[in-house]
Amino acid sequence: MARAQGARAQMALAFETTYGSPPAGGFTKMPFASTTLGAEQPLLNSELLGYGRDPLAPIKDAVTADGDVVVPLDAAAFGFWLKAAFGAPTTTGTGPWTHAFQSGAWTLPSLSIETGMPEVPRYAIYSGCMLDQLSWQMQRSGLLTATARLVAQGETVGTVTSAGTPAALELKRFGHFNGSITRNGVALGNVVSAEITYANNLDRIETIRADGRIDGADPSIAALTGKIELRFADSMLVSQALNGEACELEFGYALPSGESFTFTVHAVYLPRPRIEIAGPQGIQASFDWQAARDNVLGRMCTATLVNDVETY
Repeated sequence: MARAQGARAQMALAFETTYGSPPAGGFTKMPFASTTLGAEQPLLNSELLGYGRDPLAPIKDAVTADGDVVVPLDAAAFGFWLKAAFGAPTTTGTGPWTHAFQSGAWTLPSLSIETGMPEVPRYAIYSGCMLDQLSWQMQRSGLLTATARLVAQGETVGTVTSAGTPAALELKRFGHFNGSITRNGVALGNVVSAEITYANNLDRIETIRADGRIDGADPSIAALTGKIELRFADSMLVSQALNGEACELEFGYALPSGESFTFTVHAVYLPRPRIEIAGPQGIQASFDWQAARDNVLGRMCTATLVNDVETY
């Protein structure tokens, strides 16, 4: 009997026309490093008395379907996660294409995601998936991945795939070596690491249903936060924090073949940091920044992906 192994696991994704209804086709094979996406239904202990010391049988509680998917930051497949986070992009060009994703959309698309374990076989499709949070880190070395936190409506398990033969995308992965950070258009030096987290703050619609599933997940006030760790070499960012001013930060990646990804945060506010002297080594400062709506552009951030994918 075959045993399931993560090395043979598969993931396919497609956008839904109707929330909670998996499409008949149009799935795309997605690269991923790990996933906790799943459905669980806890049991409630019986509280009844008068039947002796041994408890009565438990009853089922509501179904919760959610989890994280760790994915690589690449030039093609990452656009699907950006569309889930921000909505459909504005696409220009004739190849390569430039896809501009903007924050502030009132409605977001839902996804159907299938994870497959062909050895068992077990194919679980999660319908009504909405992206709650997208986060990643920038650093000097290591593998560059992002974490997509999802809220799903439910799980359906079968022994055959519902995704058919998903379309495959060429994997062109960004690395930390390809990264750069600019402040108001000028390269920001002495940065040790950076964190970026965009959250849609989904509101689960937990109505009474016979199947125990949610009715939907509505986006609330978005949040864009992060952290910058840098060697303390000047007082530029400290002065900005003290003055309560905003700046524009751009986190970018570019490949020699021409593909690129830039994430521009238009109005970043910095807190006053604590400057600590921990010993004889270099002194570092940490800024837990947060973003807000830019009054001129009318949005908080823009994610731009340049690749050879015509449409998302």
